[in-house]
Formats: sequence, C-alpha cells, structure tokens
Amino acid sequence: MITIESKKVEVNCSAEECFKFLSDMNNYKQILPDDKITDWSSTETSCFFKIQNTYTLELLLKNSEPNKKIHIISGPGSPIKFDLDMVIEDNNNTCNAQLICEADINQFLKLIIEKPLHYLFNHMADKLVEVKE
Repeated sequence: MITIESKKVEVNCSAEECFKFLSDMNNYKQILPDDKITDWSSTETSCFFKIQNTYTLELLLKNSEPNKKIHIISGPGSPIKFDLDMVIEDNNNTCNAQLICEADINQFLKLIIEKPLHYLFNHMADKLVEVKE
C-alpha cells in the first residue's frame, strides 16, 4: 500500500462551492490533463477514461462529508485498486484542497507509477485553482 499526496493548494472559492464542483464527476474532465486523457465518459457519480492510450481508469464517487471530503474509489474497470480523497478545508472566503491517494500496489509497480501519479495529482490540484479563478 502506498500513499501519494498532491500539494495543498488555495482555491479562490468557498469550501461549499469547491465541494459542489468536485462532487460532480462530469467536472473532472476540466482538471485532468487534456493531452494525456482520451476516451472520456462521465456521469455525476463516475468517470471513465484512458491515460495516454495505456491504462483505462474508472473512478466512482463512494461517499462524501459535505464541504470537507469526497471519497472516490477505483471501479472494476481499473487495473489498480485505489482510494482517492479530495480533502477540502474552509479558509473563510477561500478554501484549501488536496488530493490523497492510497493504492494497493507492489514495490515494483510503485517504482513505475508513483512519479506519474504524483504529477497527475499535482496537475489536478493546479487545474482546480485555475478553473475556480
């Protein structure tokens, strides 16, 4: 089991607005890297996409704690089993957000995917800031 955390970013909106945005999986296309994602499909509670024409990932909204955390799990179509938490902290008129992923992978696979996943989660955090400006 490994844990990968994005950087913590300050988002220019309320915790409630950030929570509403991240609670709709249709919005995740806006924060994922356009040049690395293909075959996108989504609903309010799930999304499915291919990363650089290699792995197909399915994300499912499992549960949430209003204005604080969104818990996402990998779907049956994902080759890797993981939990992804979108953690939101109220900061008066703004909020802080961070992605925390726990993946059930072996040491060999960790060497291969840890750096790309860290990049991906930091990209998603940065794009969240950009989208909410």
